[in-house]
Amino acid sequence: MAVAIAVRARLFARLREQAGTDGESVELPAGSSVSDVYDAVRRSHPGLPADRNAVRAALNQEFVDWDAAVADGDEVAFIPPVSGGAHGAGVLFELTSRPLDARRMETAVAHKGAGAICTFTGVVRDSSRGRSVTHLEYEAYAEMATAQMRKIAGEIAEQWPEARVAMAHRTGRLEIGEPSVVVSVSTPHRAEAIAACKWGIDRLKESVPIWKKEHAADGTYWIEGDEAKQVSP
Repeated sequence: MAVAIAVRARLFARLREQAGTDGESVELPAGSSVSDVYDAVRRSHPGLPADRNAVRAALNQEFVDWDAAVADGDEVAFIPPVSGGAHGAGVLFELTSRPLDARRMETAVAHKGAGAICTFTGVVRDSSRGRSVTHLEYEAYAEMATAQMRKIAGEIAEQWPEARVAMAHRTGRLEIGEPSVVVSVSTPHRAEAIAACKWGIDRLKESVPIWKKEHAADGTYWIEGDEAKQVSP
């Protein structure tokens, strides 16, 4: 008799809305892959996209290829491409529904050896892709998002060993003019601080599982990579 395993499948952002659920338990034969988990979930929820290029997979909060093997008790998350883009040590990483304070992030990375602190603050604007935007909603795979932030800080430390890094991102509803993300980096010299901060926000937008939904006059749109996916007129 074939041995069965139970895997927890989770769905986020647009995929959650298309399936009408944020996750479910899936039973599969031993030796199954992440791809097999997605196929099983699609059989229950045919509204999910068949095109795997529109989906990324994470196994136990790490991005993986579709052929990665799964085991009993694993968690497999299926997520859209993240919202922002395509192609020392971390000291503070957080997701929060509260307003962000850039000065707090700068204080976190400040120390006597820091000759420069560079901070990037992303702010909600009133237009996007030719549409007037009324407000945004941000959703995150929280456990994985903070882990990815820590990884980015580790990557920064490899390139700029004396850097200290702090990152924070909002979730929930944001109004026009509100900060959505803050990255702050301190280093002994300004050139390194500027370069490390730019590299950090670019990597965050590329790899941290956070998505935004734009609310506009003609409907709502999930922003994934370089594309907008309309979800309501």
